[in-house]
Amino acid sequence: MRHSTTGTWVVYQMPVKGLPDGVRGICQQWEWDALELAKPGVNTLIRGGIENEGEAERLARGSSGEARPRGAKRAITSWPDAAAVALARAEAPAA
Repeated sequence: MRHSTTGTWVVYQMPVKGLPDGVRGICQQWEWDALELAKPGVNTLIRGGIENEGEAERLARGSSGEARPRGAKRAITSWPDAAAVALARAEAPAA
């Protein structure tokens, strides 16, 4: 059966062993209908009726693949002289 490439898209979530949240996928509405007929209730519909594939992809991807925010440079957690003093105290014989 041949289907047109125009139509609405759906985003769904499928369970995967070892991943508590499962994974998200996209497909066209007719494919979702076939999935539900084959195995009803296995997959969870997140959103249907999406007009273009790009929007569905972005929704399915979520924050995955986004550019990471540029943060501040790493800060020194301890000063070298403070660490040397602490080591000297640890090595000193107890009185």
